[in-house]
Amino acid sequence: MRKLTGAMLATLLTTSAVMADPVDDTLTINGETDIVVRTAAPEHLDGALKEVMSGWLFREDDTRIMQTDDFDNPGMIFVELAEDNWNMAEGSNGKSCADCHGASSDMSEVRPTYPKWNASAGEVRTLEMQINNCRTNQMGAEEWGYTSGDMVNMTALLASVSRGKPMNVAIDGPAQSVWEQGKEMYYTRYGQLDLSCSNCHEDNYGNMIRADHLSQGQTNGFPVYRLKNTKLNAAHDRFKGCIRDTRAETFAPGSAEFVALELYVASRGNGLGVEGPAIRN
Repeated sequence: MRKLTGAMLATLLTTSAVMADPVDDTLTINGETDIVVRTAAPEHLDGALKEVMSGWLFREDDTRIMQTDDFDNPGMIFVELAEDNWNMAEGSNGKSCADCHGASSDMSEVRPTYPKWNASAGEVRTLEMQINNCRTNQMGAEEWGYTSGDMVNMTALLASVSRGKPMNVAIDGPAQSVWEQGKEMYYTRYGQLDLSCSNCHEDNYGNMIRADHLSQGQTNGFPVYRLKNTKLNAAHDRFKGCIRDTRAETFAPGSAEFVALELYVASRGNGLGVEGPAIRN
């Protein structure tokens, strides 16, 4: 187990130095969709990790079991709501998502590649940004709030039809500078506790912090249904919460900073299977 780093982090970790390594388990959903939950780390991590692991491996037995069956996964309720929105015509153009894209099941190659560079817009876009672009430019509808219920439900639908596909986020070409920005954020210490993302999710995964089991912080399961707040949670909400927990002023969901951070963090999990909507504590 890795040695703890920093006095501030040590005060947060349980005083008895409880350790709980990830379980040796396999994830199959509905008895038919196998999910890669651990694989060799991508080369661009330069040895920072030897293996990347889904947060599913760090959860308790009951939580892991819930995710193996859609009837037991509370996140699938929101997927069903999004399916209704997928087929609903909205906006001044009177179009639905289905009018342009067909069935939601035809979108299985989408979630694994986001965030991604959009050449026509000249920017890296998250899935949420692309959804709002479709709403405003194709449908003539109003934007959804970045972490609103409708938005997180739609990203859950697109994740659900991609389950089992490997994360494959591109970081070369014009996206590289954004990726570098996200990497710098990942290793930057924030707040009164002087902590970076890497202090928890790279240096101390497998340790217990308060009552929770630190994972590698991978994003392949997002959006995730958290038992803690009984709702679907977007990745940027989780970023916001983490920075807030360092007692720092945080960035807004959808901000350039969090877009860059998402690109970097998503790339750390390249090769892991999409599993959203996942279930976490």
